[in-house]
Amino acid sequence: MPRSLLVTGGAGFIGANFLHYWRRRYPEDALVVLDALTYAGNRANLAALEGQARFHFVHGTICDQPLVESLLREHRVDTLVHFAAESHVDRSISGPDAFIETNVIGTHSLLKAARAVWLDGPGGAEHRFHHVSTDEVYGSLAPDAPGFHEAQQYQPNSPYSASKAASDHLVRAYHHTYGLQVTTSNCSNNYGPWHFPEKLIPLCLTNVLRGRPLPVYGDGSNIRDWLYVEDHCRGIELVLHGGAVGESYNIGGNNEWHNLAIVELLCDQLDRRFAADATLAERFPDAPAAQGASARSLIHFVADRAGHDWRYAIDASRITAELGYVPQETFETGIARTIDWFLGNEPWWRPLLST
Repeated sequence: MPRSLLVTGGAGFIGANFLHYWRRRYPEDALVVLDALTYAGNRANLAALEGQARFHFVHGTICDQPLVESLLREHRVDTLVHFAAESHVDRSISGPDAFIETNVIGTHSLLKAARAVWLDGPGGAEHRFHHVSTDEVYGSLAPDAPGFHEAQQYQPNSPYSASKAASDHLVRAYHHTYGLQVTTSNCSNNYGPWHFPEKLIPLCLTNVLRGRPLPVYGDGSNIRDWLYVEDHCRGIELVLHGGAVGESYNIGGNNEWHNLAIVELLCDQLDRRFAADATLAERFPDAPAAQGASARSLIHFVADRAGHDWRYAIDASRITAELGYVPQETFETGIARTIDWFLGNEPWWRPLLST
């Protein structure tokens, strides 16, 4: 039986990857996208889907409850996958208001709309509200601590993570109070195609290609658990199909790296690409490798940001045991695919760079 999905934030990085993944897997399902097209929302991410049957893009905000209700009714939506969020920690430090507006008030608006249509409307239709969250709600891990698990106490340390924690609690509350059929997933750091170039991996890739400095916070010792975005989409798919209503699932890559090691790996990988392909020096003449230098020469240490969590790591044993989740990409294959994509899609990322 085909589904009808409403995907919020579908023009963003993870949302767009989810839509492409879902269309390949379930071509008969209807896909309705709601996106406000703020700075990180890019309709070009969905170019290959535009114009297809059973694909509808709507430019609007998740804070518009009447709009969301109309979409749920008009398209007979039975599954809402909620990606829409302000997500960059640095931006949350300099301007937290937008994070409260989108991540807290916007999520509550979606929940109210879902309740009005799915619970208070006629028929009590079968439905699922899936909320996409982050491992940052758990706080920071000590060097030898086990990875975050689903029963972990929330200890958010930035306005971003605090706003996501609040939205997680609202989703849980709407299940326990009103009976809304919800699931939540908390993921580790994603990387891959269509990644907006303010985040670490795409920032480094595009800066190396342009010969720009590679800013590394502090001494680069902060640790993150990296997850290829398609593996994240695969995890959400498993939760939608088999996840227990009212429960949360951690989705991780079992792949911890120091930030400096990630930057150095990207530098070395790009240097090797330039050595193997002379046309890259012609296309990207400002890259160090095009001038006989190492990309590592661009590494530049900067003052650490406020409230910088030292380590994140996900314990994904629950989703593995209950739903059979196993990442299909190793970090080596995922990084190779990501570099290939950015080298082959300069017309996508070049207009997104401010300088």
